Amino acid sequence: MFSQNFDNFILNTDSYKTSHWLQYPPNTEYVSSYIEARGGNSNFENVLFFGLQAFLKQYLTKPITDADIDEAKVLLAAHGVPFNEAGWRQLVAKHGGLLPLRIQAIPEGMVVPTGQVLCQVVNTDPEFYWLTSYIETTLLRAIWYPSTVASLSYYCKQIIKAGLEKSADNLNNLPFKLHDFGARGVSSLESAALGALAHLVNFSGTDTLSAIVAANRWYGMQNDMTAFSIPAAEHSTMTTWGREHEADAYANMIAKFGGEGKTFAVVSDSYDLWNAIDNIWGGELKEKVAQTGSTLVIRPDSGDPIKVVREALQRLAAKFGTTTNSKGYKLLPSYVRLIQGDGINPTSMGKIIDAVIKAGFSSDNITFGMGGGLLQQVNRDTLNFAMKTSSARVDGFWRDVYKDPITSVSKRSKRGRLALVKHQGSYMTLREDELAEQNNLLQDVFLNGDLLVDDTLTAIRQRSSVKSKLNLSQSQQPS
Repeated sequence: MFSQNFDNFILNTDSYKTSHWLQYPPNTEYVSSYIEARGGNSNFENVLFFGLQAFLKQYLTKPITDADIDEAKVLLAAHGVPFNEAGWRQLVAKHGGLLPLRIQAIPEGMVVPTGQVLCQVVNTDPEFYWLTSYIETTLLRAIWYPSTVASLSYYCKQIIKAGLEKSADNLNNLPFKLHDFGARGVSSLESAALGALAHLVNFSGTDTLSAIVAANRWYGMQNDMTAFSIPAAEHSTMTTWGREHEADAYANMIAKFGGEGKTFAVVSDSYDLWNAIDNIWGGELKEKVAQTGSTLVIRPDSGDPIKVVREALQRLAAKFGTTTNSKGYKLLPSYVRLIQGDGINPTSMGKIIDAVIKAGFSSDNITFGMGGGLLQQVNRDTLNFAMKTSSARVDGFWRDVYKDPITSVSKRSKRGRLALVKHQGSYMTLREDELAEQNNLLQDVFLNGDLLVDDTLTAIRQRSSVKSKLNLSQSQQPS
């Protein structure tokens, strides 16, 4: 019977990787590779590095066993590809099944321009020169997805922050201005956990419970609550009452979830959003909304997001009134707000904020939700992530290893063992042998089966929010 074991790390690779141990030059001793986000998408000039620690804890701290080798041997032989059985047996005998690798990376939560080295891996035992390339599939996947979601979320945060800086008295509500609705829109439970957790580097609101479990498991948050949510209606719970009892459905929400200091959200466009605002929330239920001491968050869920949000604010202002903040923008009473979760992406978000401000309202009146657009509508090419070999030691001498295709300058790879340094107000990738007195921002995070860095999500959040004096939009390339 062939293996059914997803925990077998030997099988956590591409089929063609199993033949690479036979393809290196004779007397190859060490192979060094790096990971970078090559960029190319003008919307994302920076990358927020995140997710490596989760991978290291989940996969690389567990030893390979003879049983794993037995399973892989049978499956790969039937699959039609070579298998380095002797090499894996020797790894178990010599290293107890732990991978003899050194992995360096920049600190998680650090934001750097695209085009810079983020992670570097090299084998530590010359018998296992083939391991570096073997783990490319799983290591690159472990980094590109959470780092891309974290970078997208970070980019959205800058858009929302700019709107608040222009139109709000403070940034107190920023951590809750983008809520994750993406659990149902991703490809797997693990994707939901990792992607939603990556979003939580920047924000504190999610409906993806697996992200909280992931933070507890991999990022030291088991004694602290990572993120928060509120009671919220969906169309089915509102429409089950029937159209003629729409007001009763809303009144039930107030009765069940209202109260001093509480917040709840109600989708209000199952039938007619304008009727719901003008005649139910702002009419029949107006006094209850105002007097419960809670915050009602009204959620539109259809139509042109820009027009709907702007008109919804205008209608709510007509019914509930507004105050004017210190920057001259209108703010609804604290007991009523809007959340827009339909049709949200960085472009539409920016346009909504611009329209709201142009209409004279503070962007503090609104919160956003993102689902598949946050966790699923990304891929490895969003930031052009790649892992490439840049150096190898053969017969006792290190040599540069690189690709330089004449058909694509953008796919030109870096050469040598690499380092990342601060330089003249930005970041620069250097060869390790050019470091001199500069501080290498790549730090050892894994060595021969041992995890050397164990950050909490709290520390990573603080790192990502630090106001750096570096010019992040300008990267410098090695010569």
